[in-house]
Parts: sequence; C-alpha cells; structure tokens
Amino acid sequence: MTAGKRTTDIVLALLLGLILFPVILAIALVILVRDGRPVLYLSERMKTPSEPFTLLKFRTMTTTRNDSGVCGGDKTTRITPTGHILRRTRLDELPQLLNILRGDLSFVGPRPPLRAYVEKHPEIYARVLRSRPGVTGLATLRYHRIEERLLSACRTAAETDAMYSRRCVPAKARLDMIWAANRTFCFDAALMIETAARAFQSAGQRSESD
Repeated sequence: MTAGKRTTDIVLALLLGLILFPVILAIALVILVRDGRPVLYLSERMKTPSEPFTLLKFRTMTTTRNDSGVCGGDKTTRITPTGHILRRTRLDELPQLLNILRGDLSFVGPRPPLRAYVEKHPEIYARVLRSRPGVTGLATLRYHRIEERLLSACRTAAETDAMYSRRCVPAKARLDMIWAANRTFCFDAALMIETAARAFQSAGQRSESD
C-alpha cells in the first residue's frame, strides 16, 4: 500500500466516522434492544497469507456455537430482521472504519478471506493478498449477486464450503487481480462511489416496500 493510499484511508475513515457516528450509535442500540448482545460480530480474517486480524461487523445473525465458514443457504434462517436490513444496505460493515484506522483494511481491495480458504488455496491468495484487503472492491461489486445466488442454494455447511471453494474463490480472485493490475486513485474512487450508490438504492427500495 502506498503512503498516499494509506493517508487517504485514514482521513476518509475519520471523516466518515464523525459524520456517521449518530448512525453507528443508533444501529448499535437497535441491535441491543431487538436482538440482545453481542452487538458486534468478530471474525478472524487474513490480512496477508500469514497475518490474521479481527474483522468487525454489526451482528446480523442469531449466535450459535462453532459458527464458521461463509454464509450460505444453510445459515439463512439465522439472519435476524434487523440483519436483513443491515446486510442489504451494507450498514453492517460500518464498524470496519475502525479496521481501516488500525491498518487491517483499506477502503478498496479484495475482501479479506477466512483462514480456511487461504490454507485451501495458498497459490491464489499469495497473489490476491499482495494488496491490502478492502471493505469494497471490484470483485465485491461484480460478483456479489452471483455469489449470493450460488450460496443461497446450498443447504448444508459442507455444500456451502464446496461451492465457495470451487466457484467463488477463483472467480473473485480473477477480478481482484484485474483491479490490482489497473488500480488508480480514480478507479478506487469510482468503486467507492458505486458502493455508496448501491447502498442508498437498497435503502430506498426497502423504504418503498415498507
């Protein structure tokens, strides 16, 4: 990561943190009142092939022991009503502003993988994780709906894991490498604007359906 990109991340994260603090506080209170503790979901992810960190999200599912793996159809029934809204609008990822300030994430980059997939696909992630993981990115925007459709059809954790490994990991890696080969400040800015636009669009669709 260049010094300029890191400086931009810090300044933007601080600015958004100040602006969105009332929203972050309100979401935390809603989760606490409607769904109870914990408010945050903590997940081990990989910053490099050998360096883990704790990813922060607002909790969107009921808690269970030994929860692991990506979210597929086998976990759909655990998503809370509040969680459905947060996931659709990506507001569940607001706590990742702290991850950005800590240096775990950038605003734009490949999504940080679980350790299990890094260990299953070391050659892929050796290339992908040369870049700092991000909150959003080319693969996130272009492949999210396809991934959601593929994984929603899975009915067991084993099916979800197999589908994600076989179909999603290689496809997302190709997009991440395209981004890495062509990244510029303007490209990153365009991806961030598109992410914000999709979040606002999802929030608007939710309001119209209520």
